[in-house]
Amino acid sequence: MTAEKISLRERKKQLTYQAVSDAAIAMFLERGFDKVSVAEVAAAADISKPTLFRYFPSKEDLVLHRFADHEDEAARIVSGRPDGMSPLDALRHHFISGLDDRDPVTGLCDHPHVLAFHRLLYGTPSLVARLYAYQGRSEEALARALDRRAPVEARLAAGQIIAVLRILAEENWRRMDAGESADQVYGDARAAAGLAFGQLAKGLFIPRSG
Repeated sequence: MTAEKISLRERKKQLTYQAVSDAAIAMFLERGFDKVSVAEVAAAADISKPTLFRYFPSKEDLVLHRFADHEDEAARIVSGRPDGMSPLDALRHHFISGLDDRDPVTGLCDHPHVLAFHRLLYGTPSLVARLYAYQGRSEEALARALDRRAPVEARLAAGQIIAVLRILAEENWRRMDAGESADQVYGDARAAAGLAFGQLAKGLFIPRSG
């Protein structure tokens, strides 16, 4: 099989993922996560229920598919950082850039669709629980990127970093949900990120050989 055919197959697969996920999220936003069945999502996407489960192992994954590309994001930032830059500085610069760009992952995004999606996510206990599982895998990937030879120290560092990123994003989202705009929160969000990463730098062991 040629590389072109493999690429086309993968592209079709990704388009199917996106189409099914979009259809499911639209239904969840309209009626509520718990009031929509997987069978209804499959019917709306014009696929069978077994086919849907081949793409998405659980109903929750229909929503959290949007986080899939971010699961190893911190690890990728650390692994691809410029020579001479510390892992923590690379992550700090990346998060600040996300704030500048109003990246939904930072919580600092007041687009109506993003706000509705976050309300669905944080208002559904089973989705919150699944999100923590994603964050656990983010910790594991980041720990490997920091230092494979010091697994305990690296895992401790990764856990604290991922926790800080989560707390910063949740605080930004809380203020968005309360009615503040992204522009209103931006200054405080940058200050909070500076404070958080400063605290990490003072008291956090980051392996230098990662």
